[in-house]
Amino acid sequence: MSVIEGHREPRPPRDIARIQVYLSAGQIYASRAPCELTTILGSCVGVLLIDEAAQIGGASHYVLPFESQGTRASARFGDAAISQLVARMLSLGSRRSDLVAKVFGGASMLAPARSDVPTIGAKNVEVARRRLEDESIPIVAEDVGGCSGRKVVFLTDRGQVWIKDL
Repeated sequence: MSVIEGHREPRPPRDIARIQVYLSAGQIYASRAPCELTTILGSCVGVLLIDEAAQIGGASHYVLPFESQGTRASARFGDAAISQLVARMLSLGSRRSDLVAKVFGGASMLAPARSDVPTIGAKNVEVARRRLEDESIPIVAEDVGGCSGRKVVFLTDRGQVWIKDL
């Protein structure tokens, strides 16, 4: 799968007319208004949803693939975060058929104790791929895995993304 052309280039100057949003772990955000969304990912995964037709964009930043116990759906967990993000995009006027996804993060920040056991980062990426497939949302770009974190800057209305390795 290809990564966005030029996504590792220096980001253009900040547009002060855009809403600035920092997405912390366990949060989702979506908006009809043009936003510049920034997040930092290690083993966490950021799923970005883009509706170019309606110029709506959103993102989730989740920490773990699944909630191990309890009934409260928290955006800290990939299965819940992606479902909540899709619901938010639809509530803002997106049509499911117009949504595309970009997936980032899932690094292996620590060496695994056993090489035959997937890392948290790898499990987080797998959940994103599976949930997006379940939602019939194609992944059009990704930059996942590796051993270092990433800073992600996302222009929600344009679907443009810049990545900086950390």
